[in-house]
Amino acid sequence: MTAPRSPLAFFLLTFALSVPFWLLGAWIPTPEGALIGLPLSALQLVSPFLAAVILVYREGGGAGVRRLLARAVSPRGIAPVWYLPILLLMPAIYLLAYGIQRLLGRPLPGLEFPIGTILVLFVVLLIAALAEEIGWMGYATDPLQARWGALGAAIILGLVWAAFHLVADLQGGHSLDWIAWHRSGAVALRVLIAWAYSNTGRSVLAAALLHTSDNVGWQLMEINGGLYDPVITTPLTAIAAATVTLLWGPATLARFRRA
Repeated sequence: MTAPRSPLAFFLLTFALSVPFWLLGAWIPTPEGALIGLPLSALQLVSPFLAAVILVYREGGGAGVRRLLARAVSPRGIAPVWYLPILLLMPAIYLLAYGIQRLLGRPLPGLEFPIGTILVLFVVLLIAALAEEIGWMGYATDPLQARWGALGAAIILGLVWAAFHLVADLQGGHSLDWIAWHRSGAVALRVLIAWAYSNTGRSVLAAALLHTSDNVGWQLMEINGGLYDPVITTPLTAIAAATVTLLWGPATLARFRRA
């Protein structure tokens, strides 16, 4: 019999494991010309993975760890139709945000989508997303949902997720306004990730793929001339999160309400 999972223990361990990466980011400047222009403290993305593995091993031994990792790579539970919103919803939001910026009269370059760059970004960012989602969704979400419901769990996890990234945001040289908008968008994104997770048989892979599609979208906006503006993207993401909550219900995010 395995011990009950503790989201609080997971959160505390995740933040403790992140401290060395925050120190690394403070000591070593962000490399110039990197494909993904993030400070080295962003390597903290392994912390949720490590925390989940440590806690699951303590609670259920090696068999529990193997089950945890298997959930991250198994497409089981993802109906083919769900790959469309998982992979295309966030890129569509970024394209809409670009269109809004053009309507506002901002001088913007044309968009380019180099296939090679997209493939490299997708693979690298999928590995990163899997490392995070094995912890956030694979370990912490189910006990949170059991107590707070799907929407409540997503908001709690989104707030912790936002706080988790604050040091890297600051070390990346972003303004406080930018961080506030960007991390508010992360909370809304977490609702969308929970929605995908809840409708795909609690698939960690589905969560990681949606997470990846978001990261690829904003990285492409940055590559195309720093086009990412969270002041525009965050409200669009929040509208999407509110829409799925209304249609699928806050309790489970998985009971579609037909009109």
